[in-house]
Amino acid sequence: MIDPFKRNIDYLRVSVTERCNLRCFYCMPEEGIKKKEHNDILRDEDIVNAVKAAVNLGLKKIRLTGGEPLVRRGIYELIKKISNIDGVEEIDLTTNGLLLKNQIKRLKAAGIKRVNLSLDSLKPDVYKAITHSNVSLDYHAIIKELIAHDMLPIKINAVLLNGINDNEVGDFIELANTYDIHVRFIELMPIGHLNFNYNTHFISKAAILERHPALQFEQKHKIAEYYTVPGKNGKIGFINPMSNHFCNQCNRLRLTADGHLKPCLHTNEEISIKHLDFNEMVKTFEKAIHKKPEKHRLNDKQRPIHRSMHKIGG
Repeated sequence: MIDPFKRNIDYLRVSVTERCNLRCFYCMPEEGIKKKEHNDILRDEDIVNAVKAAVNLGLKKIRLTGGEPLVRRGIYELIKKISNIDGVEEIDLTTNGLLLKNQIKRLKAAGIKRVNLSLDSLKPDVYKAITHSNVSLDYHAIIKELIAHDMLPIKINAVLLNGINDNEVGDFIELANTYDIHVRFIELMPIGHLNFNYNTHFISKAAILERHPALQFEQKHKIAEYYTVPGKNGKIGFINPMSNHFCNQCNRLRLTADGHLKPCLHTNEEISIKHLDFNEMVKTFEKAIHKKPEKHRLNDKQRPIHRSMHKIGG
């Protein structure tokens, strides 16, 4: 469906839970979140009906997010239900990977085509500090398992954090070139009322490129700008919602785990789909698409985004 600014909206990101097995400081409170009642979170049938309504309007790509989507009970059955909806062309997953090892074959059988792995540090001590956890991730094993099951292209998403992980960019570039995968660096965004200093930890793409002159621009693809090291096959992407708006390329809606459509990640505009029949839901999706703003106002400090990322869907 075409929005008021001539963008073809064909992509729905569905947050299936607000819960997570990590506590990344820029995403959710260190103490975690209060347990919600069962009725506060969309049921499987609610999500299936929402996807059917979206497909009815021409949305065809679905990405499941969280929180951490794999902590949702019955997630594999939900994926199968979504994959059986006529008109759904692709179902992808964004995960922190902690529950992914030895489950990729099962995920693929359920209907997942590609996996994006959220990984902010390759150093165990830094990883634990960012995630406020005492766990580690065998990302090499996960990458090899994804390659073995032809879940390509593999994309690793890392939020750039000045003074914390910005000195690991070279290691991420080496990882991308070792496995011929995509690593995408995402600018930190001032979303939610969390206890971190945005100005201290923000670092721009320009600063990273200045430190790594071997990176050569290759192409811009939708929301990401891709660079490569000459002679290598790994791709390094930059997603820059703060320093370089890509709003004119945005083709997505978001559905939160508690049943609200967000026309834009970076606004507080929300429209509830709870307790709607199918026809009402289709009309609500149409309304959300028509309410999609031309661009975000995240740089305007007078317009804070109230929800934290775990309540929106990363």
